[in-house]
Amino acid sequence: MRCPSCMAKNARTRRFCAQCGAALPSVCPACGFENEPAARFCGGCGRPLGETPGPTTNVPPSPRTESAERRQLTVMFCDLVGSTPLSSQLDPEDLREVIAAYHRAVAEVVSRLDGFVSRYMGDGVLVYFGYPQAHEDDAERAVWAGLGAIDAVRRLDVKSVKLQARVGIATGLVVVGDLIGAGPAQEQSVVGETPNLAARLQALAEPDRSSLARAPVGWSAVSSSTGISVPSRSRVSPRRCRLGACCDQAPLRAVSRHCGARR
Repeated sequence: MRCPSCMAKNARTRRFCAQCGAALPSVCPACGFENEPAARFCGGCGRPLGETPGPTTNVPPSPRTESAERRQLTVMFCDLVGSTPLSSQLDPEDLREVIAAYHRAVAEVVSRLDGFVSRYMGDGVLVYFGYPQAHEDDAERAVWAGLGAIDAVRRLDVKSVKLQARVGIATGLVVVGDLIGAGPAQEQSVVGETPNLAARLQALAEPDRSSLARAPVGWSAVSSSTGISVPSRSRVSPRRCRLGACCDQAPLRAVSRHCGARR
């Protein structure tokens, strides 16, 4: 900063000239405008001089859109039945063990069928079939995963508590891939009717039942009491299910009858 009287150079922190002692211009800390020594408000931005500028607000970046894509996706919602009464009956540490065992049981079944666990939501599990890895039989894999998850949860023995699950499954077009949130909470969003439909179907399903939006082409419905759809004989090999899951492990006897695999 130059002194207006003697033109000597001075540090920006000085209020008076080091050579002649004249008052130096007052620099606005917000915009850098040089004001008269006696000015009380900045002539560049109008801020009161001597006021420390506030912290800069960090605006989160907008979600990425270049990686988003439109694709066919099967969404499966799995819910633990009666979790609210359990939370009032069990100690929090015991409830934590129950929920963790439930999550592991569902995740193991989903992993065997190449599904993707998108999110654990307390007593709920959100699963995708068709993203990030797609298969031509994703809808079928989701149905088997739903049946397997129900059976796996029913077989759990944690804290002498009998557990039940219910599942909702829907297939449709979505846009997937936009990043939302920040830090550890960041996730890839799925936009479309399909996730909402799967969630509603899960809420309508009875305990130990899986509810589908509609049976895919080539599938036949079991009795209305089961609330599921399973592969017809034309889609399955004579000895084993096409996914490699033996019918001896099927959670419902009705599945074995429609599957056509020999015991």
